[in-house]
Amino acid sequence: MSQFQAHGKFLLTGEYLVLKGALALAIPLKLGQSLSVETCHGASLQWDAHQPDGPWFSVTLNPENLEIINSDDQPKAEKLTQILKAIKQLNPTAFKDGLHFETRLDFNPNWGLGSSSTLIANLARWANVNPYELLKMTFGGSGYDIACATAEKPIFYQLIDDKPQVETIDFNPPFADHLFFVYQGQKQSSSKEIKAFLEKTNPIDLQNDINAVSEISKAVPKCQTLDEFAMLMQCHERIIARCIGQEPVQKRFPDFEGILKSLGAWGGDFILAATEWDKRQVEAYFKKKGLEVVFGYKEMVL
Repeated sequence: MSQFQAHGKFLLTGEYLVLKGALALAIPLKLGQSLSVETCHGASLQWDAHQPDGPWFSVTLNPENLEIINSDDQPKAEKLTQILKAIKQLNPTAFKDGLHFETRLDFNPNWGLGSSSTLIANLARWANVNPYELLKMTFGGSGYDIACATAEKPIFYQLIDDKPQVETIDFNPPFADHLFFVYQGQKQSSSKEIKAFLEKTNPIDLQNDINAVSEISKAVPKCQTLDEFAMLMQCHERIIARCIGQEPVQKRFPDFEGILKSLGAWGGDFILAATEWDKRQVEAYFKKKGLEVVFGYKEMVL
């Protein structure tokens, strides 16, 4: 049996603009996804996916053409076959009769922590193909999440001439006990957000904003106080808000005592809360707003 493990991710700085060359700071998470592959009897390819609550979906495929024989979730099965067919293009010898794939997510797939990127990273290692090429052929995106999947520490990530550049960095904020991740209750489609952003901004020169966000990314790991960090997050939110024409998430919670920053695609998934409050106070505040999933920084970050 072959086994692989990949980390989930948060994009702390650089959302949207990382697609256009901005330097981004990304953080691998303790939560992720595992993949096991074993040879079994039979002439089919079996796929069983699990999430924390139990079975997620299953698919039986023809290993020769990777067509669906049966599945309990047709849309997920069709997306999976697209990924596997892309792998076959990159490595024609990857599939054979009698393979059983099993995946296990450590987190709710609606949380947007990288159910797709961890799958791509694990499959790429199993099939010995380039994960960034596989991402390009399937979900698209900057690739920072693919870099996080196999990173053991925070990273700087940047696209230079459309090629990923990854640098491992030290980022251990002394104010980590005052940083929290709050789930907003709805999953955003990264591919749709990316498409909308590129369509809106392709004719626009964003170089000044790209440079400003890159400088913020460089400055964040040097922060020694919560106030320094919060100021940079506020500045970052203003830049991205202007670029995408949306209001910062802070506007939705005007009475929150601290700074709120979107992580990844705006409007869903997780937000970062930087505050002098303790976790009990943060949980109580957001529970009144209908948001009940709150993690401390150290609970989530690898």
